[in-house]
Amino acid sequence: MARDLRALFGSNEQVGAGEAFTNRQAQWNAVASALTEHLARITDPAFDVQDLEAPRHNVIVFHGVGGIGKSTLSRKLEAALTDTARRPAQWGEPAWPDSPRLLPVRVDLARSAGTDFEQLVLTLRLALARHVGRGLPAFDIALRRYWDTVHPGEPLEEYLRRRGLAAMAGEALPGQIKGAVGEAAQQLALPGVVGSAAGQVAAALVSALRQRHEKARALAGCARLADLLEAEPDLEVLSYYPHLLAWEIARLPAKKSVVPVVLLDGFEDVGDRTHRDLERLLQRVVWLMPGALFIVTGRSRLQWADPALSGQLDYTGPAAWPGLAPASTPLVPGARTPAPAAGPRQLLIGDFSADDCEDYLAHRLTTPDDQPLIPADIRAVIARRSHGLPLHLDLSALRFLEIRRTRTPVPEDFEADFAALIARTLQDLTGDERHVLRAAALLDAFDIPLATAAAGMNHDAPALRLVERPLVHEDPAALWPYHLHALVRSTLRSADDRTDDRWSEQDWQRAADRAHTALGSQWTAAGTGDRALLVGCLRQGLRLARDHRLDLGWLADAAWDYVSDSIWEPLDPPASASTAGQASTGRPRGAAPLATPADALVETLSTIAARQREHRTHTADRLTRVIDSRLLPEDLTDMALYYRAKAHRDLGRGTASRQGMQQVAAGTTRLAPAARRGLVHLARTSGDFPTAHEAAQTLGWAGRQHRVLGDLAWVHAQMDQATTYYEAARTDAEEHGVAGERATSQAQLAFVRALTDPETADDDLDLAAQLLAGLDLRATTLTTRIAALLRDAGTGGDAIPERANILDAEIRASGVRAARTTLVLALCFHHAVLDDNALDAAIRGLDQLTRGHDYAYYTDIAHFMAGRPLQFPSAARWLDDPEAVRNRWRTLVTNRQDRLPSTR
Repeated sequence: MARDLRALFGSNEQVGAGEAFTNRQAQWNAVASALTEHLARITDPAFDVQDLEAPRHNVIVFHGVGGIGKSTLSRKLEAALTDTARRPAQWGEPAWPDSPRLLPVRVDLARSAGTDFEQLVLTLRLALARHVGRGLPAFDIALRRYWDTVHPGEPLEEYLRRRGLAAMAGEALPGQIKGAVGEAAQQLALPGVVGSAAGQVAAALVSALRQRHEKARALAGCARLADLLEAEPDLEVLSYYPHLLAWEIARLPAKKSVVPVVLLDGFEDVGDRTHRDLERLLQRVVWLMPGALFIVTGRSRLQWADPALSGQLDYTGPAAWPGLAPASTPLVPGARTPAPAAGPRQLLIGDFSADDCEDYLAHRLTTPDDQPLIPADIRAVIARRSHGLPLHLDLSALRFLEIRRTRTPVPEDFEADFAALIARTLQDLTGDERHVLRAAALLDAFDIPLATAAAGMNHDAPALRLVERPLVHEDPAALWPYHLHALVRSTLRSADDRTDDRWSEQDWQRAADRAHTALGSQWTAAGTGDRALLVGCLRQGLRLARDHRLDLGWLADAAWDYVSDSIWEPLDPPASASTAGQASTGRPRGAAPLATPADALVETLSTIAARQREHRTHTADRLTRVIDSRLLPEDLTDMALYYRAKAHRDLGRGTASRQGMQQVAAGTTRLAPAARRGLVHLARTSGDFPTAHEAAQTLGWAGRQHRVLGDLAWVHAQMDQATTYYEAARTDAEEHGVAGERATSQAQLAFVRALTDPETADDDLDLAAQLLAGLDLRATTLTTRIAALLRDAGTGGDAIPERANILDAEIRASGVRAARTTLVLALCFHHAVLDDNALDAAIRGLDQLTRGHDYAYYTDIAHFMAGRPLQFPSAARWLDDPEAVRNRWRTLVTNRQDRLPSTR
């Protein structure tokens, strides 16, 4: 493991500071597979190193965000291929044969390394000089002629020493080249003085090759040697010389046979999408050396398989580079051009797993006795904050040493991001791309039009280039297909950005306003009916409005559309930077102060959705807090009032519920009809059926008139009427496209059918389950569970009471009192059918649950079912003679008793 001098010199103590390397098994497997295929291909008798038309399979690409560990992987691959003893144990033994020998050659293309194209070509030749130990005439003569022309008077030895290449056989190479030139001169019978001039030797060799002279037979097999020697030497011509090198390697004797594995690291610094001059030269090397395997590491995938680059690069298209071509290029929703996925030889280097992060931090800094220097609790915080990015882990290790100089580090010291990450992220992006990146950091997910609009630009090109970068992840099936790497995004938004083009607070505010407007435009343009887009726009829009104190704008209309479908997908946006710390200190959810209308609307919609998953008491308390804040406009305040009134009703707080419903019903907001329905419902639950029935006649579709009438009919055991009403309610919901209401009406229909026709109820329950799929309707789901019990009522054994106990526990957790009373009524029906001793206890339980509360008449119904006299009737005002109601309920029980012998 290499020593890390930064860490070593960061402490006075003897701290173990190594370059930790975690398991990159998948990447090693990809290299091993590519190398095995490559060796099989080049050892095939049909392989021809001079074939310039065959597709190339000799490149594999690893790309990923800055700091993901690409260079570390490149160095580790070089070491593992050079010496098996330096291969990580977890990588296992290689599957390829020992012969021919592999010759790893790593070239750092990063700007900081200062590698130019000349140096790359010389590096390849130096690696061979050390291994082969003799001249390679075809290449060496051409190189010598190039050198004498381009570097007159500068000895190659001096150049190699000055560029730091002398250690790579720098002393042997000039001698080998000189020997190759001299040997060619001798074969051509040139005079000694002339033979020392590469130009003269090259000219004589060209003449001999053209005339197919016997003296040139050793090099006659290289078909393009004469043409290359005739060309006037310059950098462009030099880029074709690797063809000569490939030919020389192919004709090495078996004992000297070698397969170069060239690792090109830092490929992102080769150029950009506009200036491809160096990339063109490098691609030419790869193409002209098909016998070598090239392992490229960089931030972006190679575009060589894109036919559109024809003319910028020499060899392009999927036919030329099958392994680099995407399998398909699906059109991304919202994008204006296809977004290709990486090909099988283009591999994204992923983030570290949680175990990898722990392993990295445990070995990154160690005590003299080889124990982790960073405590476990701090390692856990660092790993969580890193999102698996190795650079964050590395920077955190250095921060640990820096803090340790003056005090003992604590976990809270590492709840921060690093500005250095921004510099690493932005360094190879253009100015426009950096501008789009910052704007995109405001969004959880985005498409090309959304990113462009948020950035305030009038052309898509920067966004199109940005999404090709590995810091942008893609999910083609998502509503918006792109999202930034989580750590990059959080760092851009929160770290102290000291870059030259950093944004001011006003810049961020303007971008947030543009992003918010663009989301609203997408939702408006889509029209009604696209529920996924509505919810997605709400989630992102609510967070932007909350975090940046924006006006509600389109969010108000979107909020009404959200509640109108009664589906209740979770809407809670991520905690803002100002409230994230409160969550970690244990402050109760929703306790952050409400300062803006956006805060209040976020809390309102989150509460309304969350009531499907939490106790109604929490719902009422949270909505009370919103109402008391007086931050919402009148219509949205009515929304909070209405759903608080519903929560009060579910909790059995009839008076409080009635007050809220009356306040909303007296207004003109969109929930006034629903509030009038709520008042009807309250009249029904109190047993004032005539009032409820009269008011229901005026509700219409907006007040769900058919469902309300069905609710009145079934408590009177008028099941045929209830069935008709619920079917009509379901049809109304289908015509209006309200999925939640359709599911609720179907659940009520299944409830009625479970009482009257258990066999038919199976189909109705199945349909209710289908309609509820993907919806979050807790009370409706409970209705179907109770209906399933009613369908099975009268069966022997303890199955029904056991199922009822389990369901009762779930209902208690929700706080929906109506569901509890209905469940106990269903149990009474079951015991009435069996006519067993448990009926007395069930009726007593129902009486205790409803006495002094709503649904007191359920105890009357339980007596009607059992055919028992009612000593203390409730105050219910029935729609017809109570005796008729009694008879109908009793008939339902006797009918079920009659069906049991033949159907159960």
